[in-house]
Amino acid sequence: MKIYTKTGDRGETGLVNGQRVAKNQAVVEVLGAIDELNATIGTLNLPLDKIQEDLMEIAAKIAGKKEDKGDRNLERKVKGLEREIDRMEKDLPKLTNFILPAGPVHLARAVCRRAERRVVAMREAGDVRDPGETLRYLNRLSDYLFVLARWENRRKKVPEKIWRR
Repeated sequence: MKIYTKTGDRGETGLVNGQRVAKNQAVVEVLGAIDELNATIGTLNLPLDKIQEDLMEIAAKIAGKKEDKGDRNLERKVKGLEREIDRMEKDLPKLTNFILPAGPVHLARAVCRRAERRVVAMREAGDVRDPGETLRYLNRLSDYLFVLARWENRRKKVPEKIWRR
């Protein structure tokens, strides 16, 4: 099978459900942002495969994949992220100031926030493809990535830089 199909040469792409849409539509922006987030997470060299799999499932659902018995429950995944956040925060000093982001995990967090904003824009454009669960997951994932960034930096003895006005 060839990687190129030439079907997108005129600015359209196909969704999982067979629908053809313009590459600048909100749903394609969301799919691109999730793909960028997934690729960014993949560069971290951390065991985050489950999160990457979750993102693939989210993207497939947004692209029109029909629900099946094997679909993951995002609410359960949100609770899992919360447990991990709580576990890592036990090892971190209490945060009383804004810190300057440092390192690749903070970059992944910023990319996650962009994906979250794209989902909101898709919803506001009238295209509702499960933004409730997806938004909760992405919001909690960005929280997780923030705490993970602090945790990883502490583990690597990278001091936090306090932002001062």
